[in-house]
Amino acid sequence: MKNYVFLVTGTFFFAVSVAIFAMPNSLAEGGVPGLALLMYHGLAISPALTTLLANAITLLIGYRYLPTDMIIKSIVTIPLFSFFIYMMEDFGAAIPDPLLAAIFAGVFTGVGFGFIFRSGSTTGGTSTIARMLNYKFGWELTGTNFVLDVSVVIAGIFVIGPLYTMYTVLALFIGKRVTDYVLEGFESKSVVHIFSSKTEEVENAIQTSLGTHTTVLKAEKNPDGIEENLIYVAIPRQRLFYLKKLVQSIDENAFTVVHTVKDVTGGSFAEAHHPGQKTFRNRRMEQRYYKKQADEESYTLTDNASVNNNK
Repeated sequence: MKNYVFLVTGTFFFAVSVAIFAMPNSLAEGGVPGLALLMYHGLAISPALTTLLANAITLLIGYRYLPTDMIIKSIVTIPLFSFFIYMMEDFGAAIPDPLLAAIFAGVFTGVGFGFIFRSGSTTGGTSTIARMLNYKFGWELTGTNFVLDVSVVIAGIFVIGPLYTMYTVLALFIGKRVTDYVLEGFESKSVVHIFSSKTEEVENAIQTSLGTHTTVLKAEKNPDGIEENLIYVAIPRQRLFYLKKLVQSIDENAFTVVHTVKDVTGGSFAEAHHPGQKTFRNRRMEQRYYKKQADEESYTLTDNASVNNNK
C-alpha cells in the first residue's frame, strides 16, 4: 500500500512540474514527457494526450522486457500522469524569470521521480525503450536511457530555442540532485572508520549503547609500540552524533572518518535483527533512546575514571 501512495504522490508532483512550470514557461523535459512538451510548444497538442499514447504504445511493445510488478504499476502511472496533466494544464501561468521556473520545475520533477522510483515503478517511455535495446542488442541500460533523453533535449533547440534548452538542462540537473536526495536522504546512512588504542572498550560501548554491529580490523603496532585497530561501523545518520559523542567519551584521541553510503542492508539494519535489538515506532523515539544511552555511557565512564584516579 505504501508503494502505491508513493506512486500517486510522485506522479502528481511530476505532473505539476510539467503542467504548472514547463508548459507555460517554454521548458522541455527528457524522454517521452519532453517529446510531448516539444509537440505542445510547436504544434499546441496537449501533453496529456501525447504522453498517454506514447507511453501506452511503448509499454505494449516492451511489456515482455519488464518485471510483472513494474508493468502493473506502470499501468497505473501512465494514465494517472496524463489525467493529472489534463486537470492542471489550464492553471499554469508564465513566470517572468525563466530561471525561477527552471528551478521549480527541477525540484518538482526530482521529488516526483524520487517517489515514483521508490514505489518500484517508472514513467515508461525511454526507460522501456532502453530495456528493449538492452535485451535485443546488449546495450548498457543507463547509458542508453541517457542518450535517448539527451536526444530529446537537443531536439528542443529547434523548437524552444537554445536559451530555453539551456534552462531545461538546468532543470534536469536540479531534478537529478533532488531525486537522489529523495531516494537516499530520507534514510541516509554512514560508514564510520574509528582508529583507537581502546578498541575493545569502544566496540563494546557501540554494541551495547547503539545496538550496532561492528567489525574490527587488526593493525600492526606503530613505531611507538601502540596498536590502533580499525573499527568499521555502518550506522543511520541520525545516530552519528551519538556515536561520535560515545567514542570521544572513551578515547579522546580516537581518529574518526565518516563516509556517506548509498545503501546498507541486513545486519543491524534489519528490523529485529536479534532478540535484544530495540525497535521504535518513529525516528524521534529512536533519537531520544540513543541520546539517553550515549549520555548514560558517557557518565558511567567519567565516573569510573574519577574513582580510579582517587584510588
